Amino acid sequence: MAAPKLYAGAKLREVRTRVGLTQKDFAAKLGVSLPYLNQMENNNRPVSTTVVLSLAQEFGLDVTELSSGDGERLVSDMREALADPAFSGDMPPMADLRLAASNAPALAHAFLDLHRVYRQTHERLASLDEALGREDARARPSPWEEVRDFFHYCDNYIDAVDRAAEHFASVDEQHRDIRAAAVSALANVGASITLADTDTLRHYDPNTLTLTISTRASQESQTFQMLLQVALLRQNKLLEATLDFARFQTEEARSIAKIGLANYFAGAAMMPYTRFLQAAQDTRHDLEQLATAFGASIEQVCHRLSTLQRPGAKGVPFFFVRVDQAGTITKRHSATRLQFARFGGACPLWNVHRAFEQPGQFLRQLAETPDGVRYISLALDVSKSGGRFGAPVRRYAIALGCEVTHASELVYADGMDITRAEAFEPIGISCRICERKTCHQRSVPPLERQLSVDPDTRGVLPYTVN
Repeated sequence: MAAPKLYAGAKLREVRTRVGLTQKDFAAKLGVSLPYLNQMENNNRPVSTTVVLSLAQEFGLDVTELSSGDGERLVSDMREALADPAFSGDMPPMADLRLAASNAPALAHAFLDLHRVYRQTHERLASLDEALGREDARARPSPWEEVRDFFHYCDNYIDAVDRAAEHFASVDEQHRDIRAAAVSALANVGASITLADTDTLRHYDPNTLTLTISTRASQESQTFQMLLQVALLRQNKLLEATLDFARFQTEEARSIAKIGLANYFAGAAMMPYTRFLQAAQDTRHDLEQLATAFGASIEQVCHRLSTLQRPGAKGVPFFFVRVDQAGTITKRHSATRLQFARFGGACPLWNVHRAFEQPGQFLRQLAETPDGVRYISLALDVSKSGGRFGAPVRRYAIALGCEVTHASELVYADGMDITRAEAFEPIGISCRICERKTCHQRSVPPLERQLSVDPDTRGVLPYTVN
């Protein structure tokens, strides 16, 4: 399959603006004519190899940023939004969506915000009795969705927080006990730690400066919660500065994001970027070895692998997702071209759903999306005990994967026939925007297609997608 042409007009304009050059001077630096630069910045021409090399040599640009995946994420999100029954008529051509994502990303984000407000207003009207007469009945963005999109469009990598966590983990000897480091850091601000048999995983009392951690939690979860509290107490200025930059619309979103950033710090401190990246490469991303080496859970390791997108030192671009038994996505991130449904569940043909049937086993899958991109996916059940008899068990499954072009870097790809097209199972994003016509697991018709219904014939589906 031929490599796709690289259109990166928005990134070129961003670089030129950042260095304060006119188009004429910027074109001279890149060794191209002014009209040629203008065409590239407007995505009328692809970025040439010569320009890519000049960007790296003249401006020190990490060329992988030119194809960061932001455009694909926007295209995927817009397609899902446009599949809403509220939009009549045909789906806009993919070329138009890609043009909007490349040339007018701010407009694309505004469209997604507008659609989100529409959905929330529609849901409020469905429960009109509750909404009538309330001062807060006006449509507002969901805090959870706002925070989710913040991390989504940051590529799930927060540089300042990541580097602060790495510095924290390397203050003393290289292989220090990170749990002991957390205890010491809390003691330096006068806080003490108490382990107690309680349902509450973590509780901090600001009056007594006491952090209580549940003994029912695993050792890695206990350590993680200690580091999270370190972030809240020792890195508060950094977290607040990052939140100021994000400009959340509500205090609820800001509060949720702060916990998200503290979680990010905890994971990055347990698995410091440079050392973890090297270990991941050395073990060929063996999750069990990495979990043992860094005192982390498999889920924590998978989540951390999906954040290794530091400019100039990027790891394998992974997708990471967690689903519950109903198929609802509770965590999602993709540094690959694979994007997840913003609303609803994941494709039922994906192996993450089968993990519930075979707990404790790593399930491997070769999969192909409708755009022809092929992936290797690893799924695992990560159900979490309540810590005592009779306590409810939280059932989750996670999936980690990457494009098959990186298969040689994954120990889990060994023995899989990645050269045979028939080995790849067809998966999609969501039924409403999936282009596959004969999928036996389709729940609803694709909205951009015409249907034919023959009362005398019944196939896999009760209709035919034209």
